[in-house]
Amino acid sequence: MTGFLLAGVQMRPTFGDVRANLAASSLWIREAAARGAKLVVLPEAASAGYVFTDRAEAAQHAEPVPDGPTSAGWAALAAELKIWIVGGVTERYGDRIYNSAVVLGPGGHLGTYRKAHLWNDEKRIYDRNTAGFPVFDTPLGRIGVGICYDAWFPETFRSAALQGADLVVLPSNWVPVPGQPGDGPAMAHLMCMTGAHSNQYYVAGISRIGVERGQEFVGRSVLVGPDGWPLAGPASRDREELVTAEVDLIGTRRERRDNPFNQPLADRRTDLYSS
Repeated sequence: MTGFLLAGVQMRPTFGDVRANLAASSLWIREAAARGAKLVVLPEAASAGYVFTDRAEAAQHAEPVPDGPTSAGWAALAAELKIWIVGGVTERYGDRIYNSAVVLGPGGHLGTYRKAHLWNDEKRIYDRNTAGFPVFDTPLGRIGVGICYDAWFPETFRSAALQGADLVVLPSNWVPVPGQPGDGPAMAHLMCMTGAHSNQYYVAGISRIGVERGQEFVGRSVLVGPDGWPLAGPASRDREELVTAEVDLIGTRRERRDNPFNQPLADRRTDLYSS
């Protein structure tokens, strides 16, 4: 059996308080594991919050990976609970500052993804990913990672698909989109659903809630199947909660990729595309 329970933690980080955020996220991780989850995804910037005034303030709250308190704390939980964890941290690497997501398993740190597409004030706060879009091979399946605004770029999803990803996880801090109808799907949901359908894999978009320094975050985390339809969620706009769904990354590979009607990878016309 290759199926397992995938869980997303929709939470409200406390700005600037790494210790409190580690404690709060650890409780949610334990709750997810108690329900049977084998992979737990946390929001973007879950270690210290998001709305930094400038680069210097971000640096004050940044931590090294994997030896910083958040990564080390989550890694200890992954080892104890025998699960995999992906979560957003503000990373310090030498004199560089990244908006990152760590990938951790029972054996420790598998790797780090650094946000490629920087949004709004992020451009003056963070350094930019120059290493591409890694896909991590785990016993659960092949896991790609993006962060929030990365989902607005189809290249994020396709880069992972071309490396054989079975799932792309998106730690996120989704914000209101001007003009978005209140009774319809969030714009981020459409991005997740399109990325999943166009690449025939699962997508987990896990966002935060609350208001931080005047910036509202809309929650509404969602887990999407490889057909593009939500498996769980969207979650609420204003409550901390778990979003869970049974998935089978390995067992569905043939079914996902041998669809006689739609084969978005096999049917690509690379002879017609320009970069």
